[in-house]
Amino acid sequence: MAMADVPLRSWVAGANDPACDFPIQNLPFGVFSTADRGPRCGVAIGQMIVDLAACEAQGLLDAAGTFDRPQLNDFIALGRPVWDRIREQLTALLADGADQTVPLVAISDATLHLPIRVTEFTDFYASKNHAFNVGVLFRGPENALPPQWTHMPIGYNGRASSVVVSGTDIHRPMGQVKGQDGPVWSPCKRLDLELELGAIVGADSQMGSRISVDQAEQMIFGYVLLNDWSARDIQAWEYQPLGPFQAKALSTTISPWIVTQAALEPFRCDGAERVNPLLPYLQESRPGFYDMTVGWTMNGQRMSQTNYNVMYYSSAQQLAHHAVSGCPMRVGDLLGSGTISGPERDQTGALLEMTEGGKSPVTVNGEDRTFIQDGDEIGLFAHAQGDGYRVGFGPCTGKILPAVE
Repeated sequence: MAMADVPLRSWVAGANDPACDFPIQNLPFGVFSTADRGPRCGVAIGQMIVDLAACEAQGLLDAAGTFDRPQLNDFIALGRPVWDRIREQLTALLADGADQTVPLVAISDATLHLPIRVTEFTDFYASKNHAFNVGVLFRGPENALPPQWTHMPIGYNGRASSVVVSGTDIHRPMGQVKGQDGPVWSPCKRLDLELELGAIVGADSQMGSRISVDQAEQMIFGYVLLNDWSARDIQAWEYQPLGPFQAKALSTTISPWIVTQAALEPFRCDGAERVNPLLPYLQESRPGFYDMTVGWTMNGQRMSQTNYNVMYYSSAQQLAHHAVSGCPMRVGDLLGSGTISGPERDQTGALLEMTEGGKSPVTVNGEDRTFIQDGDEIGLFAHAQGDGYRVGFGPCTGKILPAVE
């Protein structure tokens, strides 16, 4: 029986609230610290964190000592059988009727940290709606999609060093932008967000070997919300012929909780309709997408909402394509899905699309916006809806500070 059909309840206060992001069906992993102790691994449930390091010290769990560490990489590297066993044990410990001796910390009393040591970051471009909308702005509708787009996932290698956890303030970048007579040194004037899902790679692969889509599925530990901040005017000047560089290096914000693939399994579904058959190495034996609401806010106002199932390429397909040349993958690699956009204006995952390149302002709390201004705070949200519960990601926020000139 699928977990979505099992009416599990927990003894932890708040975990059974239908609007709670972290019911017992979720159990996302993260890293936290408290005033009396440094960073260690935890699992969110209700408004609480299960202190996994304390659980292991008390003999409630056994993860080879990996929970008393400041990132989840060492636990993730133990492999899927250990992930599944720990999830089953936590579910038993937290279910109604269980002995209530699990060490808990209130989320409000904790500081949340970057959950993984990001070894590499690769960003993809996997929403057909987004790729078409952006292509129209730059090349017109006849040439909006490049000819290879419906045949393979398009991506670029980004900066792991600028991946930060939700709540981290971001300075507006400085850079070269196009002026009338050549480049101009300027603060970015067209700063944007990108609503994405990030996949966490949970197993290594060998250099020179390839990964099938089915193998890639087994290698994914879980998912985070991901905002790949974008300096559109810097990007427009620099991106030809090699693509984004400084325009994407300023920061990438991820949510602190990793929602496991196991928690999302009941919501697996098909993605966007295929334009043409994919080559065999990209073909899936089962759907690789999730029926999951995603969206974003600006200064607390909801701006956009769509569903992750609008995407054209799954994370497993992206991972398989990433390794097709023999590129080795590592535990802690982060793969951005690319901007998630539906077909309508209020379903777009970036202001570039929503404002048609700045031509059509949107109203935010009574003020016009085309791109992000200093002091604006962007928040991403996502959840999969079950029967009386939801599997959510919690907040993924970032506030823009003035440029350091």
